[in-house]
Amino acid sequence: MLQEVCSYTVRLDISPEVFQRLYAGQASDIVAIDNRGFKIRFPASPLRRFVTRDGIHGVFVVEVGADNRLIAIQRKAAS
Repeated sequence: MLQEVCSYTVRLDISPEVFQRLYAGQASDIVAIDNRGFKIRFPASPLRRFVTRDGIHGVFVVEVGADNRLIAIQRKAAS
């Protein structure tokens, strides 16, 4: 059975201090506006693999299923 997937492209600029608060559990979700103006919310924990000493910066593709559950987050290659 194929699952319907929706993709959202978002630019994230999260400082190390803000992500530390997310990591510490003071917040658990990221809220972002995609490139079409849709407001999306997704868990912060999958972003841990993208953290650098400067925080998290870049354009990401967030994929969710028809049930609005997160499927994947990928950093988009710089163009």
